[in-house]
Amino acid sequence: MDQNPDTALRSGPVIDATGLFLLISTITVFLLPLFIYFPPIPPSQRDALLETHSPIGVKHNKSKKKTTTTTTSSSKTAINQLWIYPIKSCKGIQLTSSKVLPYGLEFDRLYTFAQLKSPFPLSTNPSEKNQQKESWEFITQRQFPLLATVTVELFSPDPVKARGKPLYSDANIKDSFLLISFPWQESGLGGVLSWVAAKLARGRKAVPEKQLVLPVNFPSQGEIEARGYEREEVRIWKDVVSALNMEKDLPRELALYLGVSNRLGLFRVDPGRLREVHRCAPGKEEAGYQPVTGFQDAYPLHLVNLASVRDFGAKITKDNKLEQELDARRFRANIIVDGPEESNSPYDEETWKRVAFETEETWKRVAFETEEGKKATASFHVSCRTVRCKMPNVNQDSGFRHPVEPDRSLRKLRDVDEGARLKGCLGMQLTPLFDGGKLESWVEVGMKVGVEERGEHRYINQ
Repeated sequence: MDQNPDTALRSGPVIDATGLFLLISTITVFLLPLFIYFPPIPPSQRDALLETHSPIGVKHNKSKKKTTTTTTSSSKTAINQLWIYPIKSCKGIQLTSSKVLPYGLEFDRLYTFAQLKSPFPLSTNPSEKNQQKESWEFITQRQFPLLATVTVELFSPDPVKARGKPLYSDANIKDSFLLISFPWQESGLGGVLSWVAAKLARGRKAVPEKQLVLPVNFPSQGEIEARGYEREEVRIWKDVVSALNMEKDLPRELALYLGVSNRLGLFRVDPGRLREVHRCAPGKEEAGYQPVTGFQDAYPLHLVNLASVRDFGAKITKDNKLEQELDARRFRANIIVDGPEESNSPYDEETWKRVAFETEETWKRVAFETEEGKKATASFHVSCRTVRCKMPNVNQDSGFRHPVEPDRSLRKLRDVDEGARLKGCLGMQLTPLFDGGKLESWVEVGMKVGVEERGEHRYINQ
């Protein structure tokens, strides 16, 4: 007897809803580990750098908010933290040690962002006369607080990695590089895919971002010509310096993210055209060389005492927009010192005129060797107080700018310098001093503070 066609169809293999669910579940369970350990996303610029380089610095723990209460185990005031800011006003890099050069800590403030200021509306066709009035002016978190969320990493060549063949790195393995990252998500499907890729690559809290790689070394003349960089003048406060504009490397999204409506430039300090430092700094006769600086505000280094930050922070009226224990990172210091109360009273640093950071035992390191049987020291002229602006109002994790604090309290409670009336002061500006003919020294976390000279300070305006 012939079989009914309908019966034949029903008797064939049938996958019901339960079977389909089991099939999908099986495939998902099998593929999920592969997606986790081998996410199907292209390598980032950071991945490429990691093939031949290693990041330099201490990984900062954002969850550890009590940065102002960290103390040393020593019975003396000592260096508690070291920070460099390779790109002015962007996130800093915390170090355990650093070379000290005439312009400050090595790699500090190599770059700055600047905007082109013009006397005429951008929508008009400017005359040649007005074009000559255009000028580049540096920008900071004072105007664009989201700079605080632009991450900067320093990558140094790794000899061990360099022995192997990099998979997808075309970086020169002998050079150091900066990696700049900032949050950015495109609209539409591309943005959704970038959001998924970020989660797969860096965890559930990760967000999409754009990246940019910059050289640490000043470009050669051949590289300048090949890339189309231009030497232009940029204003840093009242100083006008000639520097290398590398804006051609900037992604367009950065200006949009920061909220910069003018033309955005990226300037690399020219090591042969540093700014001379005068005012409160020691002269050439006293220092043994002419003090200079790069894109720092005024002096080569900035020091903050955690005891002073704690004391001042305790006097501020807090709200839910300001952390209960004021974060010392708001003050953007290179050297942060701390110690027990008996050796480190608040604002004691304002009486220092000359200090030396010294190890308790003899040492010998590859990067900076000392003679056997001799302690390593780094000496500094304590040039003046640091006159504060509104930049400490910016939260260094979120980029949120508090409308009034701590600026209001600084002006009220820290109006302490006869040369800077009605302005708040916190921290001290330093100028390096060197022994012998070699213009370099070394600082390291844990080095003890030796106050060699004390005296009065009076700020001199620029």
